[in-house]
Amino acid sequence: MTELNKTLKVSKWYFGGLASAGAACVTHPLDLLKVHLQTQQEGNSSIIKLTMNIIKKQGILALYNGLSASLLRQLTYSTVRFGVYEVGKQTIESPGNPAPFYKKFFLAAFSGACGGIVGTPGDLINVRMQNDIKLPKANRRNYTWAGNGLLRIYKDEGIKTLFNGCTTATARAVLMTMGQLSFYDQIKLSLIKTEYFIDNTTTHFFSSLLAGAIATTMTQPLDVLKTRAMNAKPGEYKNFMHLVLYTAKMGPLGFFKGYVPAFVRLAPQTILTFLFLENLRLNFGFFPPS
Repeated sequence: MTELNKTLKVSKWYFGGLASAGAACVTHPLDLLKVHLQTQQEGNSSIIKLTMNIIKKQGILALYNGLSASLLRQLTYSTVRFGVYEVGKQTIESPGNPAPFYKKFFLAAFSGACGGIVGTPGDLINVRMQNDIKLPKANRRNYTWAGNGLLRIYKDEGIKTLFNGCTTATARAVLMTMGQLSFYDQIKLSLIKTEYFIDNTTTHFFSSLLAGAIATTMTQPLDVLKTRAMNAKPGEYKNFMHLVLYTAKMGPLGFFKGYVPAFVRLAPQTILTFLFLENLRLNFGFFPPS
Protein backbone atom coordinates (compact mmCIF):
# COMPACT_ATOMS: atom_id res chain seq x y z
CA MET A 1 0.00 0.00 0.00
CA THR A 2 1.43 3.40 -0.96
CA GLU A 3 1.77 6.29 1.49
CA LEU A 4 -0.70 8.28 -0.61
CA ASN A 5 -3.33 5.58 -0.23
CA LYS A 6 -2.74 5.32 3.51
CA THR A 7 -3.45 9.02 4.01
CA LEU A 8 -6.96 8.49 2.58
CA LYS A 9 -7.84 6.24 5.52
CA VAL A 10 -10.28 7.55 8.15
CA SER A 11 -10.64 6.71 11.83
CA LYS A 12 -13.18 4.45 13.45
CA TRP A 13 -15.47 6.25 15.89
CA TYR A 14 -13.84 4.88 19.05
CA PHE A 15 -10.21 5.60 18.13
CA GLY A 16 -10.31 9.02 19.81
CA GLY A 17 -11.26 7.57 23.18
CA LEU A 18 -8.48 4.98 23.03
CA ALA A 19 -5.93 7.58 21.97
CA SER A 20 -7.00 9.98 24.73
CA ALA A 21 -6.83 7.24 27.38
CA GLY A 22 -3.31 6.36 26.27
CA ALA A 23 -2.25 10.00 26.45
CA ALA A 24 -3.84 10.36 29.91
CA CYS A 25 -1.61 7.60 31.29
CA VAL A 26 1.42 9.74 30.44
CA THR A 27 0.13 13.19 31.43
CA HIS A 28 -1.89 12.36 34.56
CA PRO A 29 0.63 13.84 37.07
CA LEU A 30 0.45 17.19 35.26
CA ASP A 31 -3.34 17.09 35.38
CA LEU A 32 -3.19 16.43 39.13
CA LEU A 33 -0.89 19.43 39.69
CA LYS A 34 -3.23 21.62 37.65
CA VAL A 35 -6.21 20.64 39.83
CA HIS A 36 -4.25 21.40 43.01
CA LEU A 37 -3.33 24.86 41.77
CA GLN A 38 -6.86 25.66 40.63
CA THR A 39 -8.49 24.74 43.95
CA GLN A 40 -6.25 26.87 46.17
CA GLN A 41 -7.77 30.25 47.01
CA GLU A 42 -4.81 31.69 48.90
CA GLY A 43 -1.10 31.59 48.22
CA ASN A 44 0.81 30.94 45.05
CA SER A 45 2.65 27.64 45.28
CA SER A 46 5.05 26.89 42.47
CA ILE A 47 4.74 23.69 40.47
CA ILE A 48 8.06 22.41 41.83
CA LYS A 49 7.14 23.17 45.46
CA LEU A 50 3.72 21.59 45.03
CA THR A 51 5.22 18.48 43.44
CA MET A 52 7.80 18.08 46.22
CA ASN A 53 5.12 18.51 48.92
CA ILE A 54 2.97 15.78 47.36
CA ILE A 55 5.90 13.38 47.03
CA LYS A 56 7.10 14.14 50.57
CA LYS A 57 3.68 13.58 52.14
CA GLN A 58 2.33 10.69 50.08
CA GLY A 59 5.14 9.28 47.95
CA ILE A 60 5.76 9.50 44.22
CA LEU A 61 2.80 7.27 43.36
CA ALA A 62 0.52 9.98 44.77
CA LEU A 63 1.13 11.84 41.49
CA TYR A 64 -1.10 9.17 39.96
CA ASN A 65 -3.96 9.62 42.43
CA GLY A 66 -7.21 9.30 40.53
CA LEU A 67 -5.75 7.63 37.43
CA SER A 68 -8.72 5.25 37.20
CA ALA A 69 -11.04 8.27 37.20
CA SER A 70 -8.95 9.96 34.53
CA LEU A 71 -9.25 6.87 32.34
CA LEU A 72 -13.00 6.69 33.01
CA ARG A 73 -13.30 10.32 31.96
CA GLN A 74 -11.39 9.83 28.73
CA LEU A 75 -13.27 6.65 27.84
CA THR A 76 -16.58 8.49 28.23
CA TYR A 77 -15.94 12.17 27.46
CA SER A 78 -13.35 11.74 24.71
CA THR A 79 -14.90 8.66 23.14
CA VAL A 80 -18.18 10.54 22.69
CA ARG A 81 -16.75 13.85 21.46
CA PHE A 82 -14.24 12.26 19.07
CA GLY A 83 -16.82 9.71 17.97
CA VAL A 84 -19.56 12.23 17.19
CA TYR A 85 -17.06 14.50 15.44
CA GLU A 86 -15.54 11.70 13.35
CA VAL A 87 -18.89 10.24 12.28
CA GLY A 88 -20.21 13.71 11.49
CA LYS A 89 -17.10 14.68 9.54
CA GLN A 90 -17.25 11.51 7.47
CA THR A 91 -20.87 12.39 6.67
CA ILE A 92 -20.13 15.90 5.40
CA GLU A 93 -16.85 15.05 3.64
CA SER A 94 -15.91 12.87 0.71
CA PRO A 95 -12.47 11.60 -0.34
CA GLY A 96 -10.40 14.54 -1.57
CA ASN A 97 -13.13 17.04 -0.63
CA PRO A 98 -12.65 18.23 2.97
CA ALA A 99 -15.52 20.09 4.62
CA PRO A 100 -15.12 23.86 5.08
CA PHE A 101 -13.72 24.98 8.41
CA TYR A 102 -16.93 26.58 9.68
CA LYS A 103 -18.81 23.29 9.36
CA LYS A 104 -16.13 21.41 11.28
CA PHE A 105 -16.05 24.22 13.86
CA PHE A 106 -19.78 23.91 14.62
CA LEU A 107 -19.61 20.11 14.44
CA ALA A 108 -16.82 20.22 17.03
CA ALA A 109 -18.98 22.43 19.26
CA PHE A 110 -21.87 19.95 19.12
CA SER A 111 -19.51 17.01 19.68
CA GLY A 112 -17.98 18.73 22.69
CA ALA A 113 -21.41 19.36 24.22
CA CYS A 114 -22.30 15.67 23.90
CA GLY A 115 -18.98 14.61 25.39
CA GLY A 116 -19.17 17.15 28.21
CA ILE A 117 -22.54 15.89 29.43
CA VAL A 118 -21.62 12.20 29.24
CA GLY A 119 -18.19 12.75 30.78
CA THR A 120 -19.20 14.90 33.77
CA PRO A 121 -19.46 12.07 36.34
CA GLY A 122 -16.00 10.78 35.41
CA ASP A 123 -14.66 14.32 35.48
CA LEU A 124 -16.11 14.93 38.94
CA ILE A 125 -14.57 11.75 40.33
CA ASN A 126 -11.28 12.68 38.69
CA VAL A 127 -11.19 16.11 40.38
CA ARG A 128 -12.17 14.73 43.79
CA MET A 129 -9.62 11.91 43.77
CA GLN A 130 -6.82 14.20 42.66
CA ASN A 131 -7.64 16.83 45.27
CA ASP A 132 -8.18 14.40 48.16
CA ILE A 133 -4.58 14.67 49.31
CA LYS A 134 -5.06 18.38 50.13
CA LEU A 135 -7.89 17.72 52.59
CA PRO A 136 -7.41 16.93 56.30
CA LYS A 137 -7.34 13.17 56.83
CA ALA A 138 -10.70 13.27 58.61
CA ASN A 139 -12.33 14.96 55.60
CA ARG A 140 -10.80 12.85 52.83
CA ARG A 141 -13.19 10.87 50.69
CA ASN A 142 -10.71 8.03 50.11
CA TYR A 143 -12.31 6.61 46.98
CA THR A 144 -10.44 3.40 46.19
CA TRP A 145 -11.07 3.72 42.45
CA ALA A 146 -13.42 5.48 40.05
CA GLY A 147 -16.23 2.91 40.34
CA ASN A 148 -16.13 3.15 44.13
CA GLY A 149 -16.41 6.92 43.88
CA LEU A 150 -19.40 6.75 41.54
CA LEU A 151 -21.22 4.28 43.77
CA ARG A 152 -20.57 6.24 46.97
CA ILE A 153 -21.69 9.54 45.50
CA TYR A 154 -24.84 7.89 44.16
CA LYS A 155 -25.63 6.35 47.57
CA ASP A 156 -24.55 9.21 49.86
CA GLU A 157 -25.19 12.35 47.83
CA GLY A 158 -27.65 11.34 45.13
CA ILE A 159 -27.38 10.97 41.38
CA LYS A 160 -27.75 14.73 40.89
CA THR A 161 -24.37 15.29 42.55
CA LEU A 162 -22.70 13.23 39.83
CA PHE A 163 -23.50 16.11 37.48
CA ASN A 164 -22.17 18.91 39.69
CA GLY A 165 -20.37 21.33 37.42
CA CYS A 166 -22.07 19.91 34.32
CA THR A 167 -22.76 23.40 32.95
CA THR A 168 -19.15 24.53 33.14
CA ALA A 169 -17.82 21.10 32.16
CA THR A 170 -19.99 21.08 29.04
CA ALA A 171 -19.14 24.67 28.12
CA ARG A 172 -15.45 23.85 28.57
CA ALA A 173 -15.85 20.68 26.50
CA VAL A 174 -17.42 22.71 23.67
CA LEU A 175 -14.48 25.15 23.63
CA MET A 176 -11.92 22.38 24.10
CA THR A 177 -13.28 20.34 21.21
CA MET A 178 -13.48 23.37 18.93
CA GLY A 179 -9.91 24.30 19.86
CA GLN A 180 -8.51 20.79 19.51
CA LEU A 181 -10.41 18.95 16.78
CA SER A 182 -11.53 21.60 14.31
CA PHE A 183 -8.33 23.65 14.58
CA TYR A 184 -6.15 20.52 14.41
CA ASP A 185 -7.87 19.45 11.20
CA GLN A 186 -7.61 22.93 9.70
CA ILE A 187 -3.98 23.51 10.69
CA LYS A 188 -2.98 20.08 9.42
CA LEU A 189 -4.79 20.66 6.12
CA SER A 190 -3.16 24.09 5.72
CA LEU A 191 0.32 22.70 6.39
CA ILE A 192 -0.11 19.83 3.95
CA LYS A 193 -1.16 22.29 1.24
CA THR A 194 2.29 23.90 1.45
CA GLU A 195 5.35 22.36 -0.18
CA TYR A 196 7.07 21.82 3.16
CA PHE A 197 4.76 19.32 4.88
CA ILE A 198 3.19 15.95 4.13
CA ASP A 199 0.80 13.78 6.15
CA ASN A 200 3.41 12.45 8.59
CA THR A 201 4.42 12.59 12.26
CA THR A 202 6.10 16.00 11.94
CA THR A 203 2.92 17.56 10.57
CA HIS A 204 0.81 15.82 13.20
CA PHE A 205 3.14 17.12 15.94
CA PHE A 206 3.06 20.78 14.90
CA SER A 207 -0.67 20.73 14.19
CA SER A 208 -1.47 19.26 17.60
CA LEU A 209 0.92 21.62 19.42
CA LEU A 210 -0.79 24.68 17.94
CA ALA A 211 -4.23 23.20 18.56
CA GLY A 212 -3.25 22.55 22.19
CA ALA A 213 -2.22 26.19 22.67
CA ILE A 214 -5.49 27.44 21.18
CA ALA A 215 -7.57 25.03 23.27
CA THR A 216 -5.80 25.96 26.53
CA THR A 217 -6.38 29.67 26.03
CA MET A 218 -10.03 29.18 25.12
CA THR A 219 -10.88 26.88 28.01
CA GLN A 220 -8.82 27.97 31.01
CA PRO A 221 -11.39 30.29 32.68
CA LEU A 222 -14.13 27.68 32.45
CA ASP A 223 -11.70 24.96 33.51
CA VAL A 224 -10.99 26.85 36.75
CA LEU A 225 -14.71 27.35 37.43
CA LYS A 226 -15.49 23.72 36.59
CA THR A 227 -12.80 22.40 38.92
CA ARG A 228 -13.99 24.59 41.79
CA ALA A 229 -17.64 23.61 41.26
CA MET A 230 -16.85 19.91 41.23
CA ASN A 231 -14.67 20.10 44.33
CA ALA A 232 -17.11 22.28 46.30
CA LYS A 233 -18.90 21.15 49.44
CA PRO A 234 -22.73 21.01 49.19
CA GLY A 235 -24.07 24.57 49.31
CA GLU A 236 -20.66 26.24 49.19
CA TYR A 237 -21.69 28.20 46.10
CA LYS A 238 -25.28 29.41 45.79
CA ASN A 239 -25.21 29.41 42.00
CA PHE A 240 -22.88 29.79 39.03
CA MET A 241 -22.70 33.58 39.39
CA HIS A 242 -21.69 33.23 43.05
CA LEU A 243 -18.85 30.96 41.93
CA VAL A 244 -17.77 33.48 39.30
CA LEU A 245 -17.79 36.39 41.76
CA TYR A 246 -15.93 34.38 44.40
CA THR A 247 -13.21 33.50 41.90
CA ALA A 248 -13.12 37.11 40.68
CA LYS A 249 -11.99 38.25 44.13
CA MET A 250 -8.51 37.12 43.10
CA GLY A 251 -8.60 39.44 40.10
CA PRO A 252 -8.73 38.59 36.37
CA LEU A 253 -5.76 36.26 36.68
CA GLY A 254 -7.78 34.18 39.13
CA PHE A 255 -9.60 32.73 36.13
CA PHE A 256 -6.27 31.62 34.70
CA LYS A 257 -4.92 29.94 37.83
CA GLY A 258 -2.94 26.90 36.83
CA TYR A 259 -2.56 28.12 33.23
CA VAL A 260 1.08 27.04 32.94
CA PRO A 261 0.52 23.48 34.22
CA ALA A 262 -2.71 23.39 32.19
CA PHE A 263 -0.78 24.15 29.01
CA VAL A 264 2.14 21.95 30.05
CA ARG A 265 -0.38 19.13 30.53
CA LEU A 266 -2.67 19.89 27.61
CA ALA A 267 0.11 20.35 25.05
CA PRO A 268 1.56 16.84 25.51
CA GLN A 269 -1.96 15.46 26.07
CA THR A 270 -3.09 16.94 22.76
CA ILE A 271 0.10 15.94 20.94
CA LEU A 272 0.06 12.36 22.23
CA THR A 273 -3.67 12.00 21.61
CA PHE A 274 -3.36 13.00 17.95
CA LEU A 275 -0.14 11.03 17.41
CA PHE A 276 -1.85 7.92 18.82
CA LEU A 277 -5.01 8.70 16.84
CA GLU A 278 -3.13 9.15 13.57
CA ASN A 279 -1.26 5.89 14.08
CA LEU A 280 -4.51 4.08 14.81
CA ARG A 281 -6.02 5.66 11.69
CA LEU A 282 -3.10 4.77 9.41
CA ASN A 283 -2.74 1.21 10.71
CA PHE A 284 -6.29 0.20 11.63
CA GLY A 285 -8.53 2.73 9.88
CA PHE A 286 -10.62 2.13 6.79
CA PHE A 287 -11.16 3.66 3.38
CA PRO A 288 -14.43 5.61 3.08
CA PRO A 289 -16.76 4.73 0.22
CA SER A 290 -16.19 6.86 -2.86
